[in-house]
Amino acid sequence: MALDGITVANIVSEMNAALSGGRISKIAQPEADEILLTVKTPGGQRRVLLSASASLPLVYFTEKNKLSPMKAPNFCMLLRKHIGSGRILRVWQPSLERIIHFEIEHYDEMGDLRKKDLILELMGKHSNLIFCDEKGMIIDSLKHISAQTSSVREVLPGRQYFIAVTQDKLDPVAADREAFLSAVFTKPQPLYKAVYLSFTGISPVIAQELCCRADLESEQSAKEIPGDEQLHLSRIFLQLMEDVREGTFEPNIIYDAEKIPVEFSAVPLTMYRDLTAKRFETISEVLETYYAQKNAATLIRQKSADLRHLVNTMLERESKKLDLQTRQLKDTQKRDQFRLYGELLHTWGSMVPAGASSVSVPNYYDDDKEVRIGLDPNKSVSENAQRYYEKYEKQKRTYEALSELIGETRSQVEQLESIRTFLEQAQNEADLNQIREELTLSGYLKRHDTQKKKGASRPERSRPWHYLTQDGYDLYVGKNNLQNDELTFKLANASDWWFHSKKAPGSHVIARRKDGQDLPDHVFELAAGAAAYYSSARNADKVEIDYVQRREVRKPNGAKPGFVVYYTNYSMTVRPDISQLTLVE
Repeated sequence: MALDGITVANIVSEMNAALSGGRISKIAQPEADEILLTVKTPGGQRRVLLSASASLPLVYFTEKNKLSPMKAPNFCMLLRKHIGSGRILRVWQPSLERIIHFEIEHYDEMGDLRKKDLILELMGKHSNLIFCDEKGMIIDSLKHISAQTSSVREVLPGRQYFIAVTQDKLDPVAADREAFLSAVFTKPQPLYKAVYLSFTGISPVIAQELCCRADLESEQSAKEIPGDEQLHLSRIFLQLMEDVREGTFEPNIIYDAEKIPVEFSAVPLTMYRDLTAKRFETISEVLETYYAQKNAATLIRQKSADLRHLVNTMLERESKKLDLQTRQLKDTQKRDQFRLYGELLHTWGSMVPAGASSVSVPNYYDDDKEVRIGLDPNKSVSENAQRYYEKYEKQKRTYEALSELIGETRSQVEQLESIRTFLEQAQNEADLNQIREELTLSGYLKRHDTQKKKGASRPERSRPWHYLTQDGYDLYVGKNNLQNDELTFKLANASDWWFHSKKAPGSHVIARRKDGQDLPDHVFELAAGAAAYYSSARNADKVEIDYVQRREVRKPNGAKPGFVVYYTNYSMTVRPDISQLTLVE
């Protein structure tokens, strides 16, 4: 989620406690829209990252230093001139706006004590870092906004700074029960939407969390909420605002079962009770961790772009080829009819008059029912029969060749569909490397010289996911087709249970027996849920899963990676889910 007013309040509380009285020792501008302040405080040196990026505005404490350009940009030089050794008096937030003021005092060239205001506006594409004097006059800003760009507010040197008011929203920190009730429950909108559209700094996520805490349906119309439930929601809202005023925060990140960050917040999010919440000491740790992990996922997505493009292109080509071959195969359906015509003409040739264009003869394979056969009047009966035999032989050869080609093409389509599924699930470079290896082995990628230089380290090897049930049963999940083969035919014992989605590409799942005992029923359901989750049908409500003991699974000679056969199995229909499983590092 983007930074909302409550998260900003947590940041302000944290920074005000740490930076008040601290002296700025260094100012750098590592990026065009970023300022890095180094502040000496009684508790030690702190670095503060201020980013006014349109795509990702952020502010947090960081231990990392960033390389700055050889020549400092003009805005950075201006800050160094005015507040290069200034003392931070306080850090504050107006109302619950996504705005942070750094109030700084310093001595000017005449030796007089002056105050300056460094204002960070965290407002998406409108984010900016604005430097003002003690009278609120803009000295300069990272981004200049003229009247031609914005009709609401100019951000230019010499203009008066003010907060642009574009929506009629209330200050949630100052609101009382009556203000909340009249603002929210008069709107004919979904309840959560009525909440966040009524108050500054309340995000849709926080609005939904308030509804969850009140046990109310967030999509229900606000005007339809009964009076007692209105009061209940107002009490929860006012309690949250009291926590904000008192600086009571619980910075946390919500992770899914694969330990991928889903959401972050400065307050507990009870609506994600089925997922894992990890507490952090500071909101800065939350922001730095969350966006680092999100960026890692984005980076993997970018690195896999070439592979995804290749797989999608090849899959489209093979699918078109399969469609064409299937239509051609359909054209051979009359081959046996041609053979029958030739045979009947040989049998009843004496009944055919010379120069006839057609003839009706008894079909002794079908109770002597009459069959009408077209003839070439310029050819004899035996020549017409031979013509039909030749058509039969030609279509028979075509049918046999196409049947083999269709089998090969369908196998390639199934493999490419499975690779596409695994590319969507890849989490790191090692996962991509193994998928790339399969593409190379299958001939979709050219093999490059992979011989390492002396002393170079080997790339990290991708490992299957290993999950534990609450009662200690091991589940193993393949991340790609090569791992599927390894899990099924090397790791699994003959008596372990094997799971796979029916008619959908996905992972092989192995459920290990424990102490020689068969699996409890709930472990079968958990393993089936994992097989559904790690398949191309992950987003379906229900997925059919085949399961069988590993000894029943066979790999045909020459089969593609991950392709297996089994001739007896059980099936169940489950919801894709791994929330009750614990991922083992």
